[in-house]
Amino acid sequence: MLRRSPSIPGTGRHRGATGRSPRRPSLRTSLSGALAVAALAATTAAASTAQGATTPAPSSPQAQPTQRVEYFTGPGGHPRHTSVAAPKPLSRSQKSAIAAGDGDVTPIVQNGPVGSKLDVVFVGDGYTSAQQEDFHADVRAKWAKISAVEPYASYAGQFNVWAVDAVSHDSGVSGDPTQDVVRDTALGSAFFCDGTERLLCVDTGKVEAYAAKAPAADLVVVLSNSTKYGGAGYNDISSKVGYDGIATASSDNDRSDQIAVHETGHSLGKLADEYDYGESGTYSGPEPQQANLSTLSADQMAAQRQKWYRWLGRQSPDGGTVGAYEGGGYYQYGLNRPTENSIMRSLGREFNLPGREAMIAGFYRFGSVLSSPLATDRPLTRGTRIHVTVPASAQLKWYVDGRERKSARGRTTVVPRALGVPADGRRHTVTARAADRTAAVRDPAVRRLMSGALSWKIAP
Repeated sequence: MLRRSPSIPGTGRHRGATGRSPRRPSLRTSLSGALAVAALAATTAAASTAQGATTPAPSSPQAQPTQRVEYFTGPGGHPRHTSVAAPKPLSRSQKSAIAAGDGDVTPIVQNGPVGSKLDVVFVGDGYTSAQQEDFHADVRAKWAKISAVEPYASYAGQFNVWAVDAVSHDSGVSGDPTQDVVRDTALGSAFFCDGTERLLCVDTGKVEAYAAKAPAADLVVVLSNSTKYGGAGYNDISSKVGYDGIATASSDNDRSDQIAVHETGHSLGKLADEYDYGESGTYSGPEPQQANLSTLSADQMAAQRQKWYRWLGRQSPDGGTVGAYEGGGYYQYGLNRPTENSIMRSLGREFNLPGREAMIAGFYRFGSVLSSPLATDRPLTRGTRIHVTVPASAQLKWYVDGRERKSARGRTTVVPRALGVPADGRRHTVTARAADRTAAVRDPAVRRLMSGALSWKIAP
């Protein structure tokens, strides 16, 4: 197997390899059905709208369309927002070329059928044809770091991960290490976007075209071949394929995974940013919809049973006690956040308790508490092994014709014969029921998302 080429010191890119790496079996686009996509990346624009702010529209039909992006000035610093020029829409011939060209899909993590899991799609940029195995290795490494963050860590089995190859002419990305460096890449990844060094922009139309080759996409991350710190969250992507945005991150920077985690706080958790711009004034708008911002004080939340009142006074994993801390949603005054400094305020932190609950709710909007590789639409025999997957915090029960078999509680693999399905010439039904009992969720509305059942007919 061809190993990763050494990095050229100071450039943040890999030297091109002389031969193509041996590939894992790829899942071709022809195997996929229609793209089942949902929300990704930042919903910061929605937060701004709730707070009375809007992104300026072009002043005339001739004005250059823009995209709102969130970027990160450095490790540990608060993010910022800006608007950048939007790429020109792809022509029909460009779309056809991408559809017919590269874009092999490789499964990186498979925990269950598409539709029963949350499907994460990584698209690579700045990787030559000989470096696609390097890209796959980078996806595995980046996902390992993302999925080590709570609540991802407790729900690692709820995700499928796919890598979509985008073959670049040059290795590395533009703007690395300096602004004058230009490289020819499949997705146009470039630092110094709009003059901001750490802002890593891409051609979002091309990203969408490549992401559409995956069997499903609930989250989309562009992994750019670089060691340089940087990334972006596209907040206002308007796309026919359905997801809200795109996150970008450097492949080999130790902190870039935090950018991706923060962006999923927007997309999956529907969380607002908890930072402010210092001199940004006082908020005077309506109560924000996001779960982690409020105009209410802690006492008002408790009295009115609103927002994160269930968590008030609890020690939070990001440090300190859950309360109402002024400043958030880009305003210095008038909006409160749950804790002093969570990952929605500064990178390198944890999700606070209300944030974790919101993230888990997001996981369950796209995945199921219970899944199985065995189809439920065809009869099984009494000797068939039925295997299911559930989160560690879920309670699992088995039933035969509606009656629970208590001796099988918690088992993820059962055999109908051993469950007591009789050989009496009649058709019977075996059912698995699961409910997630995690202490990280207190909201009854979220609890209702966290249960499910699967049933199989057992042939006579």
